[in-house]
Amino acid sequence: MEKDLSNYRKSYDKGELLLEEVPENPLELFQKWFHEVDLHFAEDETNAMTVSTLGLDGFPKNRVVLLKRYTYEGFIFYTNYESEKGKAIAANPNVCLSFFWHGAERQIIIKGRAEKIAENMSDGYFESRPVGSQLGALVSSQSEVIPNREYLETKLSELEKEYEGKPILRPKYWGGYIVKPVEIEFWQGRPNRLHDRIRYQLQEDYSWLINRLSS
Repeated sequence: MEKDLSNYRKSYDKGELLLEEVPENPLELFQKWFHEVDLHFAEDETNAMTVSTLGLDGFPKNRVVLLKRYTYEGFIFYTNYESEKGKAIAANPNVCLSFFWHGAERQIIIKGRAEKIAENMSDGYFESRPVGSQLGALVSSQSEVIPNREYLETKLSELEKEYEGKPILRPKYWGGYIVKPVEIEFWQGRPNRLHDRIRYQLQEDYSWLINRLSS
């Protein structure tokens, strides 16, 4: 099988990113971009992000998860701690997050270190989830081999009966991570592939070094 994609072309012309106009803290620029994409580009799932980890097999692996909260400290998402990504993070907490918002022609790449959030925070978020999502966390031994889809559906049906009218507690193997950034790069598509790239790097005094990169 072969397909030549060399003629695929797209012109980027929806915005610009100027070094003299960016804030000193990248989280402020992240918040601005996130709000603008959420407001003006409804076709994008704004909080969908790619999480990249280095697996136990030595290979990097990317997968899309949903950002559930961001603060000046970092970016929070939830998952099964015993999943492939959870095991990878336990072995090597250095991860990369990336957002690509095609409607706005923007990308953000975040290098950081992941750590588990406080258990009460994971409890609070778990309690806020729909019952189906809560049961889903109990059903799925994430990343494990299963015989077929019916296995999951049968297990879900059994749990629905077991927990009918009862509170569902967060399993200890499920919870949140916060990724504390050490480097954030903002990319704005521009014409003729002369894209704008602004990189923030965290310094020892917790200030941010800001540079423009060549496209």
